[in-house]
Amino acid sequence: MVGLEMQKLKHRLIGGAQTALRAIYPPQCMCCDALVEEHGALCASCWPQVPFIFGLCCDSCGLPLPGQDDGAPVQCDECLTLARPWEQGRAVMLYGEKARQILLGLKYHDRLDHAGPASLWLARHAKPLIRPDMLVAPIPLHWLRFVKRRYNQAALLSTGLARHLGLEHCPDLLIRTRNTGTQDGRGRMGRFANVADAFAAHPGQGARISGRHILLVDDVMTAGATFAAATEICLAHGARSVRVIALARVARRE
Repeated sequence: MVGLEMQKLKHRLIGGAQTALRAIYPPQCMCCDALVEEHGALCASCWPQVPFIFGLCCDSCGLPLPGQDDGAPVQCDECLTLARPWEQGRAVMLYGEKARQILLGLKYHDRLDHAGPASLWLARHAKPLIRPDMLVAPIPLHWLRFVKRRYNQAALLSTGLARHLGLEHCPDLLIRTRNTGTQDGRGRMGRFANVADAFAAHPGQGARISGRHILLVDDVMTAGATFAAATEICLAHGARSVRVIALARVARRE
């Protein structure tokens, strides 16, 4: 009975603290200052402006495609012409103004609160990719960039995704062996050249790859160069298969 009463008291104290925090810091929309019901939510105005990907999409990169989804895998023109080393890929949203706000807030402005709802979105979109005994891992940052930023946004996303889906997670499965800098402003070939041989298996974790289905997580997919380089390392270490998912997919502009 004493234990039960202590549990009730604990819950009341936690509830009171949460109520006080909500009064001092009321929940605001991830994209604007509008008040919302809970932290990490989007307001009624911003929600329709976030380009979530639903329905038919490319089975390799997640790009939305015209037509009805009948369950058969289809690929976009880019993936038909550019071989992908991974088995399947998905993305939560197209990279646009609102998606950019969410991503840049998480990546550069310490909006770690974005990781919670974003990882839940990732978990929902990742369901077609899940395989038995799957191991989840983020695309790694170079240690110099990690020291500067203090966290890896891909690891925050992969941690939440794995938790939501009950999957094993290894945040340091891969390492970035050289500081590749930003991919911004590079063309397709430049992006692939920039990340060539830029990854390796972590010396203490590489054995976990062999025979496993691997799910790689990143914040953005553009040409797919980073995912490709990381996938090749996993396959070289005996991964049974590799699948990838990004929070946002940048649509190629002709």
